[in-house]
Amino acid sequence: MKHAEAILAAAMAIVLVGCAARAKQTYVPTPAPPRPAAPPAPQPLSTPQTQVHLPPPQPVDPDAFATKTPVEVAPTPPAQDTRPAHAAARPAARPEAPPQTAASVPAEPARPPIQEVLPPEAQKRLQASAQNHKNEVKALVAQAQRRRLSAEDQDLLNHILDFVKLSDDAEKDGDMRSADQLAERAHTLARELQGGK
Repeated sequence: MKHAEAILAAAMAIVLVGCAARAKQTYVPTPAPPRPAAPPAPQPLSTPQTQVHLPPPQPVDPDAFATKTPVEVAPTPPAQDTRPAHAAARPAARPEAPPQTAASVPAEPARPPIQEVLPPEAQKRLQASAQNHKNEVKALVAQAQRRRLSAEDQDLLNHILDFVKLSDDAEKDGDMRSADQLAERAHTLARELQGGK
């Protein structure tokens, strides 16, 4: 039993020592962190230069100021645009090559215009569609010409006929897609001429 008393006495001593150690600890508040100082003023990105160092003067060749008189070429008058106002909607015509002088490069043979390559069956389908549109346009125009046309209707009729001519020209050039599109535009305008029928 002495052993048990000794163990019990030792355990109590340890507990009492722990309580005494805690009792000595006191709460000390931590000080607030110091406020940061104001940021320093930004440094200038560049410093003003007060001294200028120029290179020494360089000699100039007097021939550099001499001008050569250019050979005068007679200006060609600009070509007047004789197309009707609605013809601007068609594909752009091939630009004319500038006139060449005798001293310029020898002329190249004329190249065919760049066109879309379509299979024969697609070309036939587009040609048939263009022809159908033009036949319907002719019938609608014939009906419209039987009645008296106002000035506005006469102008619309002229636009329709221009589109039909442009379609024919595109068909002669082998551009069946443009021929069909122009014939379709003529057909749409012809229906407008009939009052939307």
